Amino acid sequence: MFSAVRFRLVVAIVAMASAPYLGAQVRPVRPPSSSSGPPARAFGTIDGIVSDTSLVPLQAAFVSILGTSVRVGTGPNGRFRITKLPVGQYLVIVKRAGYRPTSSVIDVADSDTLRLSYALETANSTTLETVVVTEKALSVRMAEFEARRKLGMGEFMTADEIAQRNSVFPTELFRKFLSVNVSPSRTTSMTQYFALSRREGGNPSLGACPMQVYLDRVPLPNPFNLDLLPSPKELAGIEVYPGSSTIPPEFNGFNRGCGVILVWTKDGG
Repeated sequence: MFSAVRFRLVVAIVAMASAPYLGAQVRPVRPPSSSSGPPARAFGTIDGIVSDTSLVPLQAAFVSILGTSVRVGTGPNGRFRITKLPVGQYLVIVKRAGYRPTSSVIDVADSDTLRLSYALETANSTTLETVVVTEKALSVRMAEFEARRKLGMGEFMTADEIAQRNSVFPTELFRKFLSVNVSPSRTTSMTQYFALSRREGGNPSLGACPMQVYLDRVPLPNPFNLDLLPSPKELAGIEVYPGSSTIPPEFNGFNRGCGVILVWTKDGG
C-alpha cells in the first residue's frame, strides 16, 4: 500500500516538472539581422547647360549617355537635367543641328549633383562628293566608309570581320591594327586602355601620342578609354589612319598628328 502511494507521488512530481510553466512568456529567439543582402543602389544627378561659343543658350540640343537609354533635350534656356543616374563613369554626347557635336567622360557620385557646361561650335556646311553604291543599299556614312576603304589609305575592319573575331570587349579589336598600340594606364582606381600611335608607344601620362577617336563623327575626349565604346556586336566598322597625311579632310585638323580612329555603330548613334 505504501509502495503504491509512493509510486503515484513520484509520477505526479515528474509530470509537474515536465509541464510548461503557464505564468512564463516564451519568447522565440530571432536570429540577428543580416546586413549581407544586396546594397541599395546609389544614384546621382546631372544639371547642365548647352550654349554656343558666344555663351548664348541653345534650345533643342540633345544630350545622350552612351550605353543607356538616356536622351534629353535642352529647353529655351539651354538647360537640361538628368536624375536618378546610377553611380559610375559615363560618356556624354551632345548634338544639335547646325553645330559640331561634342562629348565628355564624367563620373557620377552618390547623392551628388554634377554640373556640366558645353559650348558647341557652328558647323561649316560642306558638300561631299557623290558616292555611287552598286551593291545593297547602305547608309550615307557607311557608303562613305566603303568609298574610303576602296582607296586603301588606312586600315579597315568591316562588320563581318568584327563578327568573325567574336570579341567581348571593343579594346580587343584595336589590337589587330598595325598602327595602334593599345596601352593600359593604371593611374586611377581602374585600368583604362588608350589607343596610342605605334610610332610612339608608352603611357599617355608620360608624353606618348594618343590617337583621336571619333564615334559616329563625334570627337571623343583625348586620350579616350576604349572600354567606354559600345560592345563589338553594335559596331558596323572601324577605320584607322596613322598620320595626318592619310586622314580624310573632314576628320583632319589641329592636334591630329598622332592619327585618327573612326568608329561606326550599326544604328548611327
